[in-house]
Amino acid sequence: MLYLILVCFIALLVVGPSYWVKHTMEKYSEPADRYSFTGAQLARNLLDHANLPHIRVEVTESGDHYDPLEKVVRLTPDKFNGRSLTAITVAAHEVGHAIQDQDNYAPLALRTTLVQWAAPAEKLGAGILMLSPVIMAVSRSPAAGLLFLVGGILTLGSAALVHALTLPMELNASFARALPILERERYLIDGDLPHARRLLNAAAWTYVAASLMALLNVARWLAILRR
Repeated sequence: MLYLILVCFIALLVVGPSYWVKHTMEKYSEPADRYSFTGAQLARNLLDHANLPHIRVEVTESGDHYDPLEKVVRLTPDKFNGRSLTAITVAAHEVGHAIQDQDNYAPLALRTTLVQWAAPAEKLGAGILMLSPVIMAVSRSPAAGLLFLVGGILTLGSAALVHALTLPMELNASFARALPILERERYLIDGDLPHARRLLNAAAWTYVAASLMALLNVARWLAILRR
């Protein structure tokens, strides 16, 4: 019974943040035309006012993010073209990262470096995962299972670690950069501020929630290897 309770608690701890982030984003995606400007238009306006005209705003299918190497704010189509509170708030959050970059915010530089290190580790892990079944079939050694585990940790664990370590940077982008601008310039409709706070909190936790789900997959692999 105690074991079952522990498993349920861990599952809630891992799945809960992901569900909360998704639920919060979806909740404030309606009404879809709440604002007279799109997320992309707001991002462009905020960047220009922050003396960042060289930062581009692009649409992407790879998730909302700011790329400090390419100097571009990327928004998914629903945020880029959307006029909901979610679209507006997420766009402001990503511009917050661009302002961090302008200010030489050290945690952002650290995250950029960690991401560059994590990318080769993920590729190495993917290669190991592809080869490990062949090695296990040929060698038939239990030790080959450890190779599979190493590949899984490199592929999923490295990204999870990066995002978990940089949560303070995400919170800073939301509440020290984006929110003050939204308040000061009165971009938000009256009554939307408390909801924008919830959205900015969710935006900060997006990567961490995804990382927790990745760690859950690592745990599943561990369980498979123990069988």
